[in-house]
Amino acid sequence: MSKFLKLVLFIDAQNTYRGARESFFGNHGPSLAGQFDPLKLADLITVRSVSGGIPCTLAGIRVYTGRPDPEREPRTYAAHMKQCSKWRRDGVVIVYRQLRYPPEWPDKKAQEKGIDISLAIDFVTMAIDGDYDAGVIVSTDTDLRPPLEFVLERYPDTRRVAVAAWRSPQSKRRLSIPGRNVWCHWLSREDYDAVADPTDYNL
Repeated sequence: MSKFLKLVLFIDAQNTYRGARESFFGNHGPSLAGQFDPLKLADLITVRSVSGGIPCTLAGIRVYTGRPDPEREPRTYAAHMKQCSKWRRDGVVIVYRQLRYPPEWPDKKAQEKGIDISLAIDFVTMAIDGDYDAGVIVSTDTDLRPPLEFVLERYPDTRRVAVAAWRSPQSKRRLSIPGRNVWCHWLSREDYDAVADPTDYNL
């Protein structure tokens, strides 16, 4: 019997949300347009891996996200915490960093800082520790190329790496490594509809 590979999904939450809005909604529509369910997304990618000839079992879902300040943005913070509670109930590991607020806030938006670094560190250290056999990064952030390169070069025979990205006529961006064949799970509008989260966490 074939050994099942432990698959862990690493999701850059804001990048994935914005990518869905750009790909399928033209950055228009209500804030719910672009929301996704990490568990459904992980199940979809695991099934795709198995049907693609890679015997995988889902071993972990990790979501990397910025966290609003409860004093500056109490309503947004409350909605964020409701969403995180739902994710945790689904077995998702949430890694967060506080948003940074520029002096010009609220005229200038708060920014995520360090999320990509947290994801990169975990992707590398978990490969070293053997916490996954197959690691999939859901993001188009080019700052995540180095951890992909490291795992590809250090563990060419014992770790599989892949990426996932939304695909539409408006957007076909994905993470790639020049000269290397990194598999991409392209996600269509039909895929988005299957994993969309219509919950209004502001209520």
